[in-house]
Amino acid sequence: MAASTEPITFDKETFTLTGRNLTYKFHVDASTSDLRTDHFGARITGPIPNDPNPIIDGWTGMPDRVRREFPDAGRGDFRVPAFRIRQAEGHTVSEFKYMDFDVVKGKEGGLNGLPGTFGEETDVSTLVVRLVDELSGIEAELRYSVFPGLDGVVRSSRVINRSSQAVTVEELKSLSVDFPVDEFEMIGLRGDWAREAHRVRRKVDYGVQSFGSTTGFSSHLHNPFGALVHPSTTESQGEAWGFSLVYSGSWTINVEKGSQGLTRVSAGPNQLSWELKPGESLTSPECVSVYSANGLGGVSRSLHRLYRNHLMRSKFATSDRPVLLNSWEGLYFDIDQERMVNLAEESAALGVKLLVMDDGWFGKEYPRTSDAAGLGDWVPNPERFPEGLAPLVEKVTSLKVADYSTTLRFGIWVEPEMVNPQSALYNEHPDWVLHAGKYPRTEQRNQLVLNLALPEVQEFIIAAMSTLLESADITYVKWDHNRGLAEMPSQSANHAYMLGMYRVFDVLTTRFRDVLWEGCASGGGRFDAGILQYFPQVWTSDDSDAVERIFIQFGSSLAYPASAMGCHVSSVPNHQTGRTTPLSFRAHVAMMGGSFGLELNPADMSDDDKRAIPALIDLAERVNPIVLKGDMYRLALPEESNWPAALFISENGAQGVLFYFQLSPNVNHTMPRIKLQGLEPEATYLVDGDGQFSGLTLMNLGLQYSFRTEYGSRVVLIQRIV
Repeated sequence: MAASTEPITFDKETFTLTGRNLTYKFHVDASTSDLRTDHFGARITGPIPNDPNPIIDGWTGMPDRVRREFPDAGRGDFRVPAFRIRQAEGHTVSEFKYMDFDVVKGKEGGLNGLPGTFGEETDVSTLVVRLVDELSGIEAELRYSVFPGLDGVVRSSRVINRSSQAVTVEELKSLSVDFPVDEFEMIGLRGDWAREAHRVRRKVDYGVQSFGSTTGFSSHLHNPFGALVHPSTTESQGEAWGFSLVYSGSWTINVEKGSQGLTRVSAGPNQLSWELKPGESLTSPECVSVYSANGLGGVSRSLHRLYRNHLMRSKFATSDRPVLLNSWEGLYFDIDQERMVNLAEESAALGVKLLVMDDGWFGKEYPRTSDAAGLGDWVPNPERFPEGLAPLVEKVTSLKVADYSTTLRFGIWVEPEMVNPQSALYNEHPDWVLHAGKYPRTEQRNQLVLNLALPEVQEFIIAAMSTLLESADITYVKWDHNRGLAEMPSQSANHAYMLGMYRVFDVLTTRFRDVLWEGCASGGGRFDAGILQYFPQVWTSDDSDAVERIFIQFGSSLAYPASAMGCHVSSVPNHQTGRTTPLSFRAHVAMMGGSFGLELNPADMSDDDKRAIPALIDLAERVNPIVLKGDMYRLALPEESNWPAALFISENGAQGVLFYFQLSPNVNHTMPRIKLQGLEPEATYLVDGDGQFSGLTLMNLGLQYSFRTEYGSRVVLIQRIV
């Protein structure tokens, strides 16, 4: 009998989720009605051999020795639980048993105010398994959405209080999955401000290995993505599992090797303690899990495609990213109407398509001339912009871009979730900020955080931003966020903030669909899958140094598509590192992101650099469609090679672009070959317009280039001709 092609099947109390190369299988245990995991990995068919029952010896019993889908705490499973519910009596014991299930074709999107994946019936199917605690009456729903073509399973959990008393959900993981006894390694992304997304790979040993954020946001410190791999797994070979949390608040990923050798991976928000009154429910964020038999690169490409096509709602997700110039590193706070018009004229002359006015444009009673005042007062500074924004925007958008038939666009910087104590807003509403009773309100960067859990704060931000965007032809918004949360009024306040924040994002991005929104949080402090639902791109890091950016962008690409990365060419010496690199090197690094731009003042550029910019913009625009939509192959990692390289292949396989770099000098020594990936073996390709090379030759023999100095770079165009 042929194997079923249905993505979700149920037979003899066994559930099977099937992808192109994936099987996720679990069953209902006959004696306990608990859900037990059978397999999450390479595709299998038919029945599976029965495992012998665990031998019960020592302190731990059966619950601690088996693989479970929704593990509880307090009844003999001593590993990290998937949930913890404090019941009215004060204890945290629950016993969920299988009740029934549904299968739904297609997927509409997020659940209960949270961002989420979506797709048509041909893209995704969802299994909803319902459980009940018969003693308390509390119910749970486990959702499994399988994207067969992407080998992805999206997990989330929901708890519904059907009891007659209030309970508190202290923990609710989005995903918990147990792996069999094996040797594993885990990979995460660590960092801080200006050094985000540096990969860390370490052995999974007995005990709990975890990483996460308690900053109130996904954070620079750790990114809400993790991978599980075998020690032999590489970028292109071996099994790998990726886990990406669709959430922007505080979170935790745990990887635990239990005493019996089983490995449990769980992911979800932390700092919950969410009260549920009778009839109320709580839904966890989604966690996207993908399987690859082709190394970490396969994990990344599945996540990239899933996010581009089934998470990012913006019409700009894979198109129309104008080359921009941002005023920040060129002018900082020293802006006014005359300077902005001059900057616009210089930008248009270089071929830039979009001018973004960064911080320093607002504040009436408390002018924003530094970071000490003005946040919250979203009106133009009357001294700097005496005519308001509309006349400035009209002047900017009337400028013809050099050598193009288009005119310049206008974008603006905002930080709506924040307020300076030196502001009219704070004077009027000091109770709107996060605070814990009478404890001091900790300032960071001279600012406090508005409590977006409050409906009145949400409405203020929506109204202020709507008024701003309706006042002039503003087609781009950089939404910044420059500190973590402190003095939370309750343990549940972080998640409540997230729900309010997502509502604000949803309303504004729906209301202003023609605006290209960029997320920012001191760079990559909130670069996560939850943000991508609303903002199709994120300012990847405040560190604009090209060498540092190679590490940051390669690391970010483990989970997030290059289309989501904002990457700019800055001046030298670099403002963060003091390093000087060639203009072409800086530009080639920035071209690896979906949003290519400049972060400088053209008036400070040399004549040679000014003459070089138009050609670099032309190249950036030529490769941008491939970067936005193509599959990315990390051919050589900057952590492992002096010659990091990445290849993007277009959706139809007809075009490719290779980015190749040299970091340190290679004096009087032959260069290595770089072997391409993802080509059609029997097809014929041109390389920068030359030769007729087979895909086999380019992948198995490769290309060789040389650089005479450090910080060498090359962008190579690949074209399939036969």
